[in-house]
Amino acid sequence: MAAVTAETLWLGVLQFATVLLVLALLYRPLGDYIARTYQSAKHLRAERGFYRLIGVDPASAQTWQAYTRAVLVFSLMGVLFVYALQRFQAVLPYSLGLPPVPEGLAFNTAVSFVTNTNWQSYSPELTLGYTVQLAGLAVQNFVSAAVGIAVAIALVRAFAARRSGTIGNFWVDLTRGTFRLLLPLSVLAAVALLVGGVVQNFNGFTEVTTITGGTQVLPGGPVASQEAIKELGTNGGGFFNANSAHPFENPAPWTSFLEIVLLLAIPFAMPRAFGKIVGDNRQGYAILAVMATIFVVSVSVLSLLEASGQGTAPQLAGGAMEGKEQRYGVLGSALFAGATTLTSTGAVNSMHDSYTALGGMLPMINMMLGEVAPGGVGSGLYGILVLAIIAVFVGGLLVGRSPEYLGKKIGPREIKLASLYILVTPVLVLAGTALSFALPGISEDVETVSIWNPGVHGLSEVLYAFTSAANNNGSAFAGLTANTPWLNTALGVVMLLGRFVPIVLVIALAGSLAAQDTVPATAGTLPTHRPQFVGFLVGVAVIVTALTYFPVLTLGPLAEGLV
Repeated sequence: MAAVTAETLWLGVLQFATVLLVLALLYRPLGDYIARTYQSAKHLRAERGFYRLIGVDPASAQTWQAYTRAVLVFSLMGVLFVYALQRFQAVLPYSLGLPPVPEGLAFNTAVSFVTNTNWQSYSPELTLGYTVQLAGLAVQNFVSAAVGIAVAIALVRAFAARRSGTIGNFWVDLTRGTFRLLLPLSVLAAVALLVGGVVQNFNGFTEVTTITGGTQVLPGGPVASQEAIKELGTNGGGFFNANSAHPFENPAPWTSFLEIVLLLAIPFAMPRAFGKIVGDNRQGYAILAVMATIFVVSVSVLSLLEASGQGTAPQLAGGAMEGKEQRYGVLGSALFAGATTLTSTGAVNSMHDSYTALGGMLPMINMMLGEVAPGGVGSGLYGILVLAIIAVFVGGLLVGRSPEYLGKKIGPREIKLASLYILVTPVLVLAGTALSFALPGISEDVETVSIWNPGVHGLSEVLYAFTSAANNNGSAFAGLTANTPWLNTALGVVMLLGRFVPIVLVIALAGSLAAQDTVPATAGTLPTHRPQFVGFLVGVAVIVTALTYFPVLTLGPLAEGLV
């Protein structure tokens, strides 16, 4: 029996094509606006007041060391603040009578939202009151996204700089990203979601009588405002446990389409800002082409795998609809899953644990690629630029040309920093997964408490969790109990290291590049704006990142799917 009819297939193709069309229309105006936001020499009156309040001189630029310290101190304060809010929840207004969040879970949640991961080891509507949701989580949705954009802009600024000892001012970049970019777009998105039926209230829990005479408790909350920045900032933490599958977060097919566009809009526009700032739009188009190629191929393969419904249960049922909402269907769910794992969003409108074995592997591979197609806000751009540096270095060696990128020499220091960047995430993913099954006591807890589906699929669930945490994605297979001492701690540490070690390396790379003078292109310079380089960079992105995980994939989803 065919899992998807021809009519449904064409509707899915039309939806995918419409998403691509909307993103293409947004590319230039949004990318140009982002470039102007960070290149402008003017400070808004409200911004100047904020700078005076925090004691920052917006005219002063920072060295890469000072920029790094600012990022780390700001993020540390965010972790402490969100942790304290959760621990004192019972005495806060609008706590809904909920108790304090336990220490381990509070640590995991605070780290999760500050690192732009938004991994949730809890049921939000039963764990967090409105004050924690708004003052803690929603605020971090804005500023953690702004941190990612700031780091990306610092790296881009370094490519454009000439013999500079500075890479910008973190506090200015953070402020502009929040108030000029994320906040106004989030307001517009929240209004659109309100029109679509997403709830926005402070009603708490309401008991209603069903048509059968029974009773049901319905949660409320300021959802639309948080849903907007959740997607726009590639955060992903849901207000409700079902995330974007919940009808109060995502009521209809068109709101699901809107949310897909929101989570892709800024990451896909960042290459345009990159091209404008470095003064060569062709470079932006080249990076965009790499992102778009991987994105289209990944979503298409995932959609085909889910549409075919491979596996005993899907074949008997006539389709792989378990864990998917009828109002989105197989292809609408696959498009959302591909988009959310190719960015660092982690929002879901279906349960990835219920996907076919090979279909469930694709979201995992999307994260293993480093989420660079298009990646998270900011993190996707600086991730693909690091890969571009590696591609230039390798390509230059292969053809005997100078390893230069945008007029900057790629020497031993730059390639060491780029190589370390690439190695961080696989080490965290593979070490975390291995320790979960190797440590005495821990392995028994993971296998008997956390894993609901023992065997090969259980390995996939744990592998997915550490992949999601290390890449700061936040989505889950939804078949794993992660609210345990080991997983709360281990995933929290992995999220911290997976976010800030790469950020430190990128900022150090920015400092190294900014200190160089630009060298003119010669006949020996490898062109980085042509289709050949685009194809080469796609190959490097796949070989250097995804193939690192091939051995463990053969033990998990590949073994399950090929049986």
